[in-house]
Amino acid sequence: MAAIDTPRVQFAFGTNGRIGRFVSGVLAMFIAWNDARVTRNALAQLSDRELDDIGLCRGDIDAIATKI
Repeated sequence: MAAIDTPRVQFAFGTNGRIGRFVSGVLAMFIAWNDARVTRNALAQLSDRELDDIGLCRGDIDAIATKI
């Protein structure tokens, strides 16, 4: 198995640091949105009985998905 090591260069001064933090923040927001979307879709596919088994109802799906 081959592995490729890619060094990550971080600029912590001036404009480069702010741009990096901005891009990092946008990426984190996208990842959180996608995680909530996947969770919401997975819970929506469960039957009412399966949701009841784990202590949820259909109305709880949005609240649970946004907490994660």
